[in-house]
Formats: sequence, structure tokens, C-alpha cells
Amino acid sequence: MDKTVESFKLDHRTVKAPYVRLAEVMTGPKGDVVTKFDLRLIQPNTDAIPTAALHTLEHILAESIREELEGVIDLSPMGCRTGFYLIVFGQPDLEKVKRALCKSLEKVLEAKEVPAANPIQCGTYRDHSLFGAQEYAKQILENFIQQQ
Repeated sequence: MDKTVESFKLDHRTVKAPYVRLAEVMTGPKGDVVTKFDLRLIQPNTDAIPTAALHTLEHILAESIREELEGVIDLSPMGCRTGFYLIVFGQPDLEKVKRALCKSLEKVLEAKEVPAANPIQCGTYRDHSLFGAQEYAKQILENFIQQQ
């Protein structure tokens, strides 16, 4: 079995963000299917979402993506700050995941506060930017629309 991290096989110079990419499908020992998606929001090696904005996107998207898509296990920010990994049970259609992401980004634009941004529920609750998250959400949605 190849132990190379899937994203390390991706030539980050050739991708065109934003996009939703099927990264990996795994079948567990009991037959459970788990799928990982690359939700690339901004262009690698060109830009990076500032930490506070990315943190706020994570909080809002973590809730809203679960409202839009069944079987969500986790939504995790990429260390390079260009997007998120989405891990789900089953194999949802790529277009369905893209629609769920876009609807979730629209919810970022509507947000009035950051969920769970308090010392009980968040390890760095002071490191958030709703304004920054909304600015990036707007830019990402505009770029998705331009690609259609």
C-alpha cells in the first residue's frame, strides 16, 4: 500500500481554484466507505487565507456543511490556508458537495456572529474575523460563478 500523503502527489502549480476535488475513497475493514474531498478555496502559492478569517470560516462551515450534506465526519482547514478537507461517510456526488459548499459559503455571508467563539468551545476564541471570513466567502463564490 502506498503511504504517500494524497495531497503531496498533487502538482499545486497546475490547479485552478476554487474547486471541489475528490481526493480519496477508502473502505474500512468492516466495509464502511469514507470519502475525502479537497475544497480548495483560493489559489495555492498565490494567496493564503489569514488565520483569523480561516478560523471563522472553519467554525461557520463546520456547522453549515452538516446542514447541507449527510454523513459529514469532519471539515478541517489545510495547513497551507488555501482551503479545507471534507471527510464524509459514503460517496456523495461531486456536484452535490460543490452545491453544499456554495450554500454553506452563502451562510457565511449571512452570519451575524461566529458560532462557538468562546473560551469554553474554542481553544483560540479571540482569533476570529467574521469580516475577513465574509470577504473571502464573497470572493470564493464570485470565482465559482465565473467558472460556470
